[in-house]
Amino acid sequence: MLLRSPPRSLPHLLRPHHLRALSNAAAAALASPTPPPTPPLPAEWTEAPVSAVRAATSDASLFHVSLDLSSHGPLLASHVAAGQFLPFRLPAAPYPIFLAISSPPPASSSARGSFEFLVKRLHGTPSASLCDLRPGDLVRVGGSVVGRGFEVARVAGAREVLVFATGSGISPIRSLIESGFGENEKVDVSLFYGARNLQRMAYQERFSDWESRGIKIIPVLSRPDDQWTGQRGYVQNAFSRTKKVVNPSSMGAILCGHKQMTEEISRALVADGMSKDTILTNI
Repeated sequence: MLLRSPPRSLPHLLRPHHLRALSNAAAAALASPTPPPTPPLPAEWTEAPVSAVRAATSDASLFHVSLDLSSHGPLLASHVAAGQFLPFRLPAAPYPIFLAISSPPPASSSARGSFEFLVKRLHGTPSASLCDLRPGDLVRVGGSVVGRGFEVARVAGAREVLVFATGSGISPIRSLIESGFGENEKVDVSLFYGARNLQRMAYQERFSDWESRGIKIIPVLSRPDDQWTGQRGYVQNAFSRTKKVVNPSSMGAILCGHKQMTEEISRALVADGMSKDTILTNI
């Protein structure tokens, strides 16, 4: 999940003036009185070495990129919530970009000392250059993460949580799941995860682990092959076919991905009686 300006945004490439427009649009879509504030740029920048780069999907449209932050204690410590971003200054970009951290916060993970990212390799975008780096290459990053992440305290009382992710928007959802969200047996968590096809669906190798943590995974493919027997179309269509909001006062939702998906599902959930306060994004 990539941003070019401080989050509030979706995984599109945005300039600061686009960001303000998108923030207002997102706020209007959810009928909230004012758009939430955007985090400032970090006051300090530092350099960190790449520790790993490898394809995350069989068609190499998404890449795993890891940074070795073992000598950057304060930066590691600033990651306290799933859904936060790390700013990057890349030679190909005239302004900072922001990548959602896909690894869980260090306090909830045994894999300390690094940040992991899911990077979309889209020709002509600054982030694509990250996919060509090698271990040991240095990148310039912010001295601290930015954003509040998913404010899961707002759904702490829910008995059922619906999670929606599309494309590289699954990146911060991985962080959320692997930080322990959903392991409470009193909460039912369903993940609607959309991609074009299985060749573009990242983290399939982690599905068994996620399911063991209590997550029900519903893959949704918009352009599957003829052998696919699961959900077809877009995430919002699959949700409308398979799930109804029965008790909105005891439900929560977490969304990350394409703007159209987040807006359509948010409107549907509100129309079904869910409170806007229990519909979370990380932007």
